[in-house]
Amino acid sequence: MSPIKNKKPLGFPWSTQDPFLFCVHHVDYYPPGNPQLGPATSVAGRPIGQDFDPRQKWRMYHGEQVPGFPAHPHSGFETVTIVTRGLVDHSDSLGAAGRFGLGDVQWMTAGKGVQHCEMFPLLDARQENPLELFQIWLNLPRARKKAEPYFAMLWNNRIPVMTSADTQGKSTSVKIVAGNYRGHRAPAPAPDSWAADDRHDVAIWVISMQPGATWTLPKATPQANRTLFFYEGSGVKIAGQPFTSHQALELWPDQDVEIVNVDSTASFLLLQGAPIGEPVVQHGPFVGNSAEDIQQIMYEFQCSDFGGRPWPSYEHVHEASRGRFARYPDGREEHPTP
Repeated sequence: MSPIKNKKPLGFPWSTQDPFLFCVHHVDYYPPGNPQLGPATSVAGRPIGQDFDPRQKWRMYHGEQVPGFPAHPHSGFETVTIVTRGLVDHSDSLGAAGRFGLGDVQWMTAGKGVQHCEMFPLLDARQENPLELFQIWLNLPRARKKAEPYFAMLWNNRIPVMTSADTQGKSTSVKIVAGNYRGHRAPAPAPDSWAADDRHDVAIWVISMQPGATWTLPKATPQANRTLFFYEGSGVKIAGQPFTSHQALELWPDQDVEIVNVDSTASFLLLQGAPIGEPVVQHGPFVGNSAEDIQQIMYEFQCSDFGGRPWPSYEHVHEASRGRFARYPDGREEHPTP
């Protein structure tokens, strides 16, 4: 039997399977920055606050002065943000903050409710500021929907990357953001995460194959849902079938899957995990198990503002001179080590 269960084109956002709720891939080639860390070029004619046109070289998204996602709430799930190029400035109602990128990952459990802003500071005033990131929403089970919010930074040099070569010497690398591969384990996920229990076999991997490389995706536990997103490359063969890029393949979990790349670098994102198997009711950034849950979350947000916005503007960015850092709610601050 073919290991390919289903295939579909990549849209915006990407279609995911339980336990994942959402995945988006942002790629922008921002111009040089101005003193406010926004674009040093006119934004006239753009639908400011709703700038998502995929035909554009870059977008402001919900930002007005700085591109990104100004203050907004979340409840009932987790965000995993993988930044492969460029930088993101984070600030939240827990008092946590950070500047991360260049391969770093931020893992945030929204749980019972948090507000944060995610802005894309354009620090280089002389040349382009390219940005590439994935944001993944991982659901929480009913028993953890009201977990205490949690914030963690996974620095790039702490995330294992396993590189292997095929019989022709062509290599494939696997960046293990969650789960484990060939005995290499990702950093610990958030404590209340569905990914914290190995029985759920959650995997978030970023995979890159050299031109001409052959690699086998190993089988997972039989109950897992797994989706392989082919987002960059000219073409591959997966289980003997040819595919062009910008396709998502839902795979049967209990089979190895051979991938043969063609003549350019091929890049994939793997999302895998045992399904939570509970009803999902979503209203924008709020996720519950019923309509009553959503009503309760909205009431709690109206009453508490999920802690408010302890920063001077909705589009808060850190000082231009700051490097990558993470400040935790207890005031502890850390920086990536060389």
